[in-house]
Amino acid sequence: MHKYAVVVCALMPNDARMTTYKPSTDKNPLFTTFGEVVRRRRKALGYSQEAFGDACGIDRSYMGRIERGEHNPTLASIMKIIETLGVQPSEFFRDFDTRP
Repeated sequence: MHKYAVVVCALMPNDARMTTYKPSTDKNPLFTTFGEVVRRRRKALGYSQEAFGDACGIDRSYMGRIERGEHNPTLASIMKIIETLGVQPSEFFRDFDTRP
């Protein structure tokens, strides 16, 4: 897993400050649950992560981050994933009813 850091510089008269931003290592339980549901359903259909990403039109590495709960996918990405899984959104999100 790659860790990215973004360096933000703000220049002020006679003063330069540098702050480093690192993504949070805390995972949102909602993102984690979404990723687990995607992974379980993808595997049940026999897709590899790469093949599933290709079928969705989503990069494999981004799909991996979604499945690990590291990203908050857009609604457009969520709908691509659900359509590729071949289920209705209501059926997909029913899996969330049992989450802790």
